[in-house]
Amino acid sequence: MSATDGAVPRMPLRDRVAAGQRDQDARTVMRLRLGVGIIGVLLPLALPAGNWIAARLGGRTGEDAWPGSMSGAYYTSTRDIFVGALCALGIFLIVYRFDTVNDVMGTIAGCCALGVALFPTAPGSGGDAGQQTISVFHQIFAIALLTAMAFFCLLMSWAPGFEERSYVRRPYKAAGVLILVFMALAVAAAATEVGDDWLITPLYLCEWLSVWAFGFAWTGAALSLAADIGRLSRTRAVVGAVLGRLRSLGGPLDRDRPRSREAT
Repeated sequence: MSATDGAVPRMPLRDRVAAGQRDQDARTVMRLRLGVGIIGVLLPLALPAGNWIAARLGGRTGEDAWPGSMSGAYYTSTRDIFVGALCALGIFLIVYRFDTVNDVMGTIAGCCALGVALFPTAPGSGGDAGQQTISVFHQIFAIALLTAMAFFCLLMSWAPGFEERSYVRRPYKAAGVLILVFMALAVAAAATEVGDDWLITPLYLCEWLSVWAFGFAWTGAALSLAADIGRLSRTRAVVGAVLGRLRSLGGPLDRDRPRSREAT
């Protein structure tokens, strides 16, 4: 068939392969961003929730479900969750690639996350000399991790390609600033001993909000990239299918429920 027959010329094989590779790379970056975001959003709540569930299953009240800090979870029932999440976060940040400056900062943050996971803090009782020495490394890695997370977000807000995307740039900038603010508040609370008797200590609260700021910024970046490469519609379709399935499971209850005026 000739070009005059109205046929649409096909893209050369080399171009099709290159286009497919670019789409695959974009999807990989989107999933990495989403993985980091999910860990950041869920981890601060998963630790006390897991401790409470383990306590209730063991016949305890669960009043001590909240550790004094996120690092204190190493000596609770959710130690494996804490260590596993930090290791996953570290690997995600190390393999994430954007530009040279952010690659370096992401690698530093990832290595610090692995250090926090592999060098536990000392137990509440203080521990022996070896545990105290390891705890010093833990504190160094923890401070470096939060600092690297803050500057990583700030650098991402200035990264090339985000100038026209304020909906991505602003959450990154806000997350970077908030992490630094929460770090300062944690230091001030420790110096003044404010909230030492609270159920949720100021240190845990500041760590929680810092990790949330980081996680929500990455989740937003993942969703924006999903919209750019046409994957967001598929996500909506999957969510819609799940919700439809849940509605169908609750069919009898839905049928017995009175319908609103708008529905009729």
